[in-house]
Amino acid sequence: MKIYTGRGDEGMTDLRTMERVSKTDKRIEAYGSVDEVNALVGRARPTGYDDIDTDLEQVQNHLHIVQADLANPEPDEDDPTVAEHHVETIEERIDGYDAELEPLEDFILPGGAESGAELHHARTVCRRAERRIVALLETAEANTLTAVYLNRLSDLLFTLARTVNAREGVAEENPTY
Repeated sequence: MKIYTGRGDEGMTDLRTMERVSKTDKRIEAYGSVDEVNALVGRARPTGYDDIDTDLEQVQNHLHIVQADLANPEPDEDDPTVAEHHVETIEERIDGYDAELEPLEDFILPGGAESGAELHHARTVCRRAERRIVALLETAEANTLTAVYLNRLSDLLFTLARTVNAREGVAEENPTY
């Protein structure tokens, strides 16, 4: 497969349907932001914890499904799409990791151990990607579960950042006002 084609040199790109759209199209902004989240999750991995790394690998694969779903305004039955089970998987992971953490009583400053800080960064970009999807949904047809998935994923990334930091013995810091 050739890496460069030149087809995007004029500021246009193809959707899955082969429809040509501007690279500034809300759909492209949405799945481009998801791609950025995926790259940041990759930066956080490996964390040094097999359970977390396995879950982050699964998240990265899910994010490819989110991107494929967003890139395809007219999915067929066998095309990759985000489904309720993807959201449920994330919720199960949140509940599992949250059980090993001290209850959260205040806001915390993002940071901590290297992987913890990377996961906090991924969380903030995940929130932006979610906003891009919500903007898309206001003007176009798309799978609403993509936004729900990213909403839950940002919570998982937050929980994983806290978990990594706790396992590393890094105390959480609270903002001062």
